[in-house]
Amino acid sequence: MRFSFLLQCRKWAKSDWLVVSIGFVLVVFFLSFFFDPTVPSITSPTNLVKLKLSSKAKERGAFCLDGSLPGYHFDKGSGSGSNSWLLHLQGGGWCNTIASCSARAMTRLGSSNYFEDEVEFPGVLSNDPSQNPDFFNWNRVVIRYCDGASFAGHPEAEFKNGTGLFFRGQLIWEAIMDELLLMGMSDAKQGILTGCSAGGLATLIHCDYFRDHLPKDADVKCVSDGGFFLNVLDVLGNPTMRSFYQDVVTLQGVDKSLDQNCVAKMEPSTCMFPQEFVSNIRTPVFLVNAAYDSWQIQNVLVPASADSDKSWAKCRLSIKECDAAQMNVLQGFRSSLMDAIGKFHQNKAGGMFIDSCFIHCQTVTQGTWHSPTSTRIENKTIAESVGDWYFNRKLVKLIDCPYPCNPSCHN
Repeated sequence: MRFSFLLQCRKWAKSDWLVVSIGFVLVVFFLSFFFDPTVPSITSPTNLVKLKLSSKAKERGAFCLDGSLPGYHFDKGSGSGSNSWLLHLQGGGWCNTIASCSARAMTRLGSSNYFEDEVEFPGVLSNDPSQNPDFFNWNRVVIRYCDGASFAGHPEAEFKNGTGLFFRGQLIWEAIMDELLLMGMSDAKQGILTGCSAGGLATLIHCDYFRDHLPKDADVKCVSDGGFFLNVLDVLGNPTMRSFYQDVVTLQGVDKSLDQNCVAKMEPSTCMFPQEFVSNIRTPVFLVNAAYDSWQIQNVLVPASADSDKSWAKCRLSIKECDAAQMNVLQGFRSSLMDAIGKFHQNKAGGMFIDSCFIHCQTVTQGTWHSPTSTRIENKTIAESVGDWYFNRKLVKLIDCPYPCNPSCHN
């Protein structure tokens, strides 16, 4: 039947193919607005920021996976924010094998050849005071992610692979830091290092480095968004995420960038999990995390490999589709997060916004960062909470009640 259908398709006229092609494009176009939460409103002001390839990278030997130069987007601060800097480390998962890193090297997550020339700066990166009340006029930088190991790979690991892949994440981070310091960050009065997902993990890994390279009298803090990945078993009892991290660390030599106090006590890949090292970070840290982090539920708790019978197919994609037994498992995942952040919760300098939403990354999407419809805890948006904490306006330790108690969630 399939073969006869293909034969029939071959008989279509060019006009028939044209109609089908246009129809397909229109369907994809409209569906993208329904399913991509990062798509900006067409009525919101556009803040496009140009790409700049690093001028320091080549001399430092800092290259993306494919050997191309790394880059960043810089939006200059003004007025009272002229000496304040906010750096955002882009996320996008990791690669743990030669095959996956080789495939990644042919995308914008592994090669600057595929970087966009301009990107929008929403959420915590916005220059609109109504959307980003505390940081809109700071110097804001997005550092592009093209190494596949949370800006923590080391070139010594390259000799094992013999493929021409470059594992230079740590050097990319250092080279772009050097460049930004020469551009005025060395005189910073205020600084924030932030990042989302794999960039949120990188924020925690590099937080003290960032602090140590800014002036001693500068007010420097770090905000990790969706970067608190949990060391938990999947629903079949397999250590899926732990095994994955072990492969990443071994392949790219990440152990040299991890907290050395942690590495001295346990297997290095375990130190990729923030619960094992966040208490060792000297710089004040703020955690933004969903208690039912959608990426972690789909890749850590219920990866596709643990759902061969598709019994979790609907639930893992939408928390509203979970039955009672599955919700018990998800509530257990939330409990694991509460246990993991328990010690950090006692840290007086730290802050947190842990909502009960089914989402991943909330600081770089306008709808979740600061808008009339943003997620709130105690009537505070994430933007207001981070601002209160950074400027010491109040203590911020916000932990939401369990799902489904918060109607403001973007699930």
